[in-house]
Amino acid sequence: MAHSKGVIPFYDDINEFFASTPFPDRTNDPNLFCFRVNKGEDVKKFYKPPFRRSFYFMALLDGVGQSKIVYDNMNEMRMNSTLVFQAPGLLSSFYRTEYAYGYLMYFKLPCFSFFRPDFEKQFPFFDVQKTHFFELTQEKYREFALSFEDIYAAYEKSDDKQHTVASLKILATLYQLKNFVQLTQQQERLTQPESILLKQFLQLVSDNYIEKRTVNEYAEMLSITPKYLSEYIKNTTGNNALLLIHQRIIAEAKSLVLYTNLDISEICYQLNFSDPANFNKFFKKHVGATPLEFRNQYNR
Repeated sequence: MAHSKGVIPFYDDINEFFASTPFPDRTNDPNLFCFRVNKGEDVKKFYKPPFRRSFYFMALLDGVGQSKIVYDNMNEMRMNSTLVFQAPGLLSSFYRTEYAYGYLMYFKLPCFSFFRPDFEKQFPFFDVQKTHFFELTQEKYREFALSFEDIYAAYEKSDDKQHTVASLKILATLYQLKNFVQLTQQQERLTQPESILLKQFLQLVSDNYIEKRTVNEYAEMLSITPKYLSEYIKNTTGNNALLLIHQRIIAEAKSLVLYTNLDISEICYQLNFSDPANFNKFFKKHVGATPLEFRNQYNR
């Protein structure tokens, strides 16, 4: 059942997590759920406010460029076809429409009881500090979709409540994807060495902005000095690092104001502000209107 860690919902049960979305599907396996969203399927638009979960998440998605789907970092999901890996405990939120489709897989390590490697060592793209996104060509999406469809078919056909065959296929696919990830990261280091630190910083902000609000905290996570981080971000983006942290908070605040019926005071505390007056001042400074004024402008 979902429970609170501070103000952020924390889902330990896969079905409880899905019960918080419009999708009616559920799993009979507490350790595994393989889900397919079909192209053109009538999926309600919905916004999922910030949350954490205790299980791993892997997705293969297409049509994302036509959707407003967001996982953690608003810029990441502008890519049309993408592969997503998320370790347990990371902060997430998303707003999606009916355009995106593909495969969503949620699992806990006991589903690999037959063979349990040192999971995070074997598959470092399940990073405890950040979510990983990899942009795909249409050719690569179709290639990976064959494996994901094979997993989904095994999951759906299984008479075994532990879905042993589907679990085996997930493990085999993860080793296949590991080669792709390693090659992609090597190419990025060769072709875009200057962007790696910026990407790491932005993703860390997206996964930690509720609790961590200072440049010093992110510099420590990146094992560099605050001065170096500040100068690097300024030289690379033209903005200071603190502004980028604040922009991520404002992006989430706007979504909560526009897409939920929460009171402004509830939003304030969900985003870890000390009081509504402080939140209103912060919001108005960056948006030019108070949260309530901003909501009323878009609800006319």
